[in-house]
Amino acid sequence: MTALPPLPIDAALPDLLRAIDDRGMAVLQAPPGAGKTTRVPLALLDRLPGRILMLEPRRLAARAAAERMADSLGEAVGQTVGYRIRGEAKVSKSTRIEVVTEGILTRMLQSDPELPGTGAVIFDEFHERSLNADLGLALTLEVRGALRPDLVLVVMSATLDAGPVAELMDAPSVTSEGRAFPVERRWLETPLPPRSRLDKALADLIQRAAGEEEGGILAFLPGEGEIRRVQTLLERAMPGTDIRPLYGALPFAAQQKALAPSKARRIVLATSIAETSLTIPDIRVVVDMGRSRRARFDPGSGMSRLVTERVTKAEADQRAGRAGRVAPGVAYSLWTKGEHGALQAFPPPEIANADLSALALELALWGAQELPFLTPPPAPALAEAQALLGQLGALDGTGITAHGRRLAALPLHPRLGHMLLVAGRQAAPIAALLGERDPLRGAGSDLALRLRALAGGRDLPVAPDRGALDRARQEAKRLAKGLPEGPELSPGAMVALAYPDRIAQRRRGEAPRYLLSGGKGAVMEAADPLAQAPFLVAADTGGDKREAVIRLAAPITESEIRDLFAAQIEEVHLCDWSRREMRVTARRQERLGALVLSDAAWDAPSDRLAEAMLEGVRQIGLALSPKAGRFRARVALARGAGADVPDLSDEALMAGLEDWLPVWLGGIRSAADWRAADLTEALKAQLTHAQHQAVDRAVPSHYVTPMGRSVPIDYGGGQPEIAVRLQEMFGVTQHPRAAGQPLKIALLSPAGRPMQVTTDLPAFWTGSYGDVRRDMRGRYPKHPWPEDPAAAPPTLKTKRNKS
Repeated sequence: MTALPPLPIDAALPDLLRAIDDRGMAVLQAPPGAGKTTRVPLALLDRLPGRILMLEPRRLAARAAAERMADSLGEAVGQTVGYRIRGEAKVSKSTRIEVVTEGILTRMLQSDPELPGTGAVIFDEFHERSLNADLGLALTLEVRGALRPDLVLVVMSATLDAGPVAELMDAPSVTSEGRAFPVERRWLETPLPPRSRLDKALADLIQRAAGEEEGGILAFLPGEGEIRRVQTLLERAMPGTDIRPLYGALPFAAQQKALAPSKARRIVLATSIAETSLTIPDIRVVVDMGRSRRARFDPGSGMSRLVTERVTKAEADQRAGRAGRVAPGVAYSLWTKGEHGALQAFPPPEIANADLSALALELALWGAQELPFLTPPPAPALAEAQALLGQLGALDGTGITAHGRRLAALPLHPRLGHMLLVAGRQAAPIAALLGERDPLRGAGSDLALRLRALAGGRDLPVAPDRGALDRARQEAKRLAKGLPEGPELSPGAMVALAYPDRIAQRRRGEAPRYLLSGGKGAVMEAADPLAQAPFLVAADTGGDKREAVIRLAAPITESEIRDLFAAQIEEVHLCDWSRREMRVTARRQERLGALVLSDAAWDAPSDRLAEAMLEGVRQIGLALSPKAGRFRARVALARGAGADVPDLSDEALMAGLEDWLPVWLGGIRSAADWRAADLTEALKAQLTHAQHQAVDRAVPSHYVTPMGRSVPIDYGGGQPEIAVRLQEMFGVTQHPRAAGQPLKIALLSPAGRPMQVTTDLPAFWTGSYGDVRRDMRGRYPKHPWPEDPAAAPPTLKTKRNKS
């Protein structure tokens, strides 16, 4: 091996090697540009037997790291140093250092957990906290503890807080303080005005940096769209400058071009792909927009959304460090120094916000109940992922199924893998399109247009993204290899296999609003050609958390839904209280998840109807008839007087509705029925015979007039009260009482109108009766109005009808 130029990491290598010799594990923290990616594997080469695996988060970084190490050995890639990424490998029998993307390690472990022939596993750029890196570390820690105590593990990071990782591994931590070259940080003097166009502001800052500093410029942006807009602005403003985009979806040749030297001054516009182990020649200046795009997964809907957020301090430091790789540099930030202080320290680990379907499948295949994760997967998201795998037939009550094992062997999301295994070769183009960025952005949501473009069709509504189409065609060919033909299915049916939770049913109304089988709402542009489809499958969504925007979809028929998901369609009998209709509704429905495929009236059993009506009573409250109210008032008075009788107050009755009311709800189905019902017998049923007798003695229900007629006593006003015709009380010389109180007597005219209220009838006869007699005898001459009512016989007859 030729002599290597000195790098800052060299000073830390002796401590790192001692830690590995002593403990077999170590955590290495080194700033960007220190040289850890290329020096650490080479330093272990002669000290360890077997192969050294080094994990990189991205394919471009894996290739670049392998090429730099091979070049330092004076060899071609594939000899001592090689790499393996999805769909491509450069390794040989002589390969000792193998740089792989993180998912490759998981496949190797699942195939043979002992990792035969492997002496060390190095996790590079672990600060990115990708889901695959977290899983890979958890698996290798378990393997080392149970099967391979000799396996060397090294975790390397530029910005990660090393303490928690070292504690998880029970390993020493080694820090490299050096940086390749110093980097000067420059900030905005004042914050950008609200609603500033960030692409224009960044283009202006790049032009300023180009005027103030020498050398190549590396600018960080969140995504391809921002890169294209800034590229257009710079090409107009800076003719003759070599402006090169760099993002993950670029073809490999275009990525290599961005990394290659240039005769003209170069500006590289990159996503976070350039944060990691890439050294871009001649870069002296970094310009950072300060934004990063992350996936946020909503376990309640089973959907991921890409969101653009401010970078964290760790990410900003990592990006700034790119300026000091080959010479002293300058890093410009599109924010102020004060704003920098308010940034979060580190980005969230992917496991905290990601779709965990693939992780849940790997855990089921591994057979572990718990693994030593640095950040445990959130329970709701993991449960949602396991539920999806159950829908796909990958998991059952006992664990992973044979179908799940086949899914785990595919380098695809379980959704797309399931679609391929069920639908066969015909689904490969759809799987390729769904795994790629949309090649017809702005052309509406119809997946059929994308399939037509993929097949070479013309007359498309918008110009296609040729790069995306080429990548999808290559992927479709790769996926189709070895697959059978499968049953003939429409595109919508095939997409439904992958997204059974996103089958969408159009809601009523003019606006194209949909309900997804997973329970979430979704909307579509009114002008979209699919906006009138009664059923479709949403393959890609975005927008609001509460109601997603359907960006890519395929129509599906109800008959196709029934054929594909016959085993999942349930017959549901619903009997509920409708707050809107204020009545009990009983329906028989066929449902697929949240979707209602059929709906008809149901003759529900009485117990279900009564249970639903109880909810209505809770909403409406008690509505007692006058008769029931009088009985309750009597019981309350008896209870207040010390009788051992139940509490029939509103509070007590409402608290115990289930205990006394259901058997009395026959025929009561609505608010109107409830208000018209008489619950007297229901209230009486809560008292024993002895309690009824006690109430009757203490608080009689009726007053018997001198003529023998029973008049109900109303106890609702606090004092017992009756209403009788005045003539019926003639001859009463002692005022009647009830419940220990004088009766309040409303004396009525012959026409039934109140004339006088009294609690002392003898005093009334000798007092104000005379005035009443003078007023009434002329008005009702046919009725008796004796001068001495206390001595007169009671009567309800007129003078002319005495018989």
